[in-house]
Amino acid sequence: MRWGPYFAVCLSVISIGLALGLTMPLVSLRLEGWGYGNFAIGVMAATPAAGVLLGALIAGRLAARIGTPRLMRCCLLSGAFSIGLLALLQSYPIWLVLRLLIGVQLTVVFILGESWINQLAIEKWRGRLVALYGTGYALSQLSGPVLLTFIGTADDRGFWIGVGLLVCGSLLLLGRGGAPKVDPHSASGRGLFAFCAKLPAIAWAVVLFAGFEAMILTLLPVYGVRQGFSQAVALSMVTVVVVGDALLQLPIGWLADRVSRQSLFQACGVVLLLSSLGIPLLLHGPAIWPVLVLFGASAGGLFTLSLILIGERYRDDQLVRANAHIAQLWGIGCLIGPLTTGAVSQWVSGHALPLMMALGAFGFVILVWRKGLPPVEVQGSGLPEASGR
Repeated sequence: MRWGPYFAVCLSVISIGLALGLTMPLVSLRLEGWGYGNFAIGVMAATPAAGVLLGALIAGRLAARIGTPRLMRCCLLSGAFSIGLLALLQSYPIWLVLRLLIGVQLTVVFILGESWINQLAIEKWRGRLVALYGTGYALSQLSGPVLLTFIGTADDRGFWIGVGLLVCGSLLLLGRGGAPKVDPHSASGRGLFAFCAKLPAIAWAVVLFAGFEAMILTLLPVYGVRQGFSQAVALSMVTVVVVGDALLQLPIGWLADRVSRQSLFQACGVVLLLSSLGIPLLLHGPAIWPVLVLFGASAGGLFTLSLILIGERYRDDQLVRANAHIAQLWGIGCLIGPLTTGAVSQWVSGHALPLMMALGAFGFVILVWRKGLPPVEVQGSGLPEASGR
């Protein structure tokens, strides 16, 4: 196990979480202050999804040509440049274009970074190592809204801190090795439908969590404000959801190394369903805070377990290809979640966010119950599984 590259890659990807945790709520609250409605804010939140889909198509080919570490550094630096332009060019149409570019740039980093982490992880520790990354990422997103409550939303400091974080993340990758071996054709984003047919529960879990994450960072602050809470309390709600995600990922990863991963997968879906239904009922009482913790933990558990289940099945370029499909599904979730929730919230129900999550969680539970997961058959280059590569 090569601990140096593992922690360097984790911290590099985690820098994105903190940058997004700062800038995504700031963008939504800025638009709210400019007088835009839920649907317009939902469109802005969904725009990076198109970039995610494009990034998933090009990540493998580019990595094969210029190298995974170099490509990740380039994307982090160009992402920092795009976030800086958010502060300098404050216009709704320009922000749409910049958010599209950020979606492309950071998706490439996610695909290659998560593939690299899973490639380095040895099987007996896979659950805990992937969960440690997930915990760090969730904590970085938690720190974003917390930091935003201290620095405020009236100026552009949140954007500039995000720029600095991505620049630092790129520097961490200098001189690191052990990345997956990538073939430019095998590692493309083609074959999404076959992937979904083979692993439908994992595919739906990723779509569901992507929609959850996009909505939590963009629409939950607005949901809180429009339910009568102050901006500070609304941002605290985001913080508590991400706390739940962060605190319970390591226990989930520990359990994933000891109990049936399929049963644990389904249990997370059940908890997400129940907590989603509980939010509208308990919103204005003290019980809302533990419910928000469970809401975040169960949703985060779905994604952590998805990465673990992918990592135990694929190696090298097949692992990168699988993560490209994960990114495509992520883009679909980011697109569908904010758009549908923004529309339903504006024209049907103000509680659309938790109710849409409950509907998605119900579908996931039924899917796992009926389809299950296929047996593990490691696919890839045939290199040894226990890697310190």
